[in-house]
Order: sequence, then structure tokens, then C-alpha cells
Amino acid sequence: MGRKPELRIFFFGDSISFGQGVSPSKAWVTRLAHELEMRFGSQAEIVVQNPSINGNTTRLALERMPYDVQSHRPHLLNIQFGMNDCNVWQTDNGHPRVSPEAFIANLSEIIDRGRRCGSVELLLATNHPSTRTALKLPNVEHTYEDSNRRYNQLIRDVAARTKVTLVDIEKYLDSVIASGQASTSDLVLDDGLHLSEKGHNRYFLAYIDLIAEATQRIMKRQLSRSIGGTTQAA
Repeated sequence: MGRKPELRIFFFGDSISFGQGVSPSKAWVTRLAHELEMRFGSQAEIVVQNPSINGNTTRLALERMPYDVQSHRPHLLNIQFGMNDCNVWQTDNGHPRVSPEAFIANLSEIIDRGRRCGSVELLLATNHPSTRTALKLPNVEHTYEDSNRRYNQLIRDVAARTKVTLVDIEKYLDSVIASGQASTSDLVLDDGLHLSEKGHNRYFLAYIDLIAEATQRIMKRQLSRSIGGTTQAA
């Protein structure tokens, strides 16, 4: 029996994908990795990598993308940024860390680079609601959550224009909250931003079917051509 073909799945994001504030075993990316191994491990060598970094904006992500992502040529690339890009620091004098125009351009370039390095499935995610709804950000007339929702719409626009799979976390969790299954504060830690264990569980539920379907599509397209093997480069 020959060696199983390799299928590389990368999660590229910030602290939300990294799992800041919870044990690694409870983070949504780790749980997805285990589930994908259970579902597809008999058919392919599932390699899940998570080169996500706390505090990253799309600008910072682009600087490290050549080594952290492109050099590994993932078959599936999941992208999630925005919660740092949309923030406004006191020293920004009213300017977001990354302007809406630059955010759109950066996401578009990340997607283009992903495609050029061989990613045949790309997923782009919006971000979850925060509880930062009361205090205005420094030197502006809107709250952090106002900015978060504005950037989520930019993410939807980019997904539609670039024809990647949208994982609309905000829409999904808004429905969970509206139905009374959870409150926003249930889903985040005391900082009002990073995911709680319950929040990670909801991310897992939002993702699992979409990412399993994407994985299945890759396997149908690539397995017969020896994914990652010696007979054909991926």
C-alpha cells in the first residue's frame, strides 16, 4: 500500500484564529483539526497548520505571508482578519489601524497570493460580535463594535468580488443570540473581544460543515493526481 497523499489546510489570522485566552485543546482551529483527521484521515494525510498571530492586522499579515503561507502551498486557506484592523488607538488620532480602503486591498492581495501559491479552496470569515458597544473609540464618534460591523461588511464585499467561500460568523452568531441560545457576553472573555470556550464551540459549529465540504472538494479534485506526492507537484 502506497503512502497516503498529503492535504494541507492552513488557518491564517489573528488572535481569534490563534485562540488567545483558552487552552489550545479547546480552541476552534484545534477542534476542527481533530474532526478533519477523524473524517478524512483514512484517505489522506491531513496536515492542519495555524500560522495566526495575536494582534495581527492585514498589513502585518501580508509581510509574513510569503514564508508562513506561500512557501507551504496549502490546498485550503482560511483567512480571518479585521478585529485589529478596525480598531483605533489613541496614537492613531482618529484613524483606524488599517483604513477601509487598505483593508480591502490587503484582503484582496492575501486571497490572490493564496491562489497563486496553489490554494484551490479559499474561505474568508467575518468576525463575531463584541460587547464593546458603549465607549467611543479615541477621537472618533463610534464604538469598537460599530467599527467591527463596518469591517465585516467590507469582508462580505471582498468575498463576493473575489469569489471565495464566505464564512459569515457575524450573521451566524447574531442568529444564535437573537434566538436566545446565548448572549454576546457568553461568547467572549471579560475583555469583551476574545472568544470564551463557548465562543470557540460556536465557531467550531459554524465552520465544520463548510470546511468539511471544502476538504471533500479538494480530495475529489486532487487525490487522483497524488496530492503532495512525488508524481505530481501540488
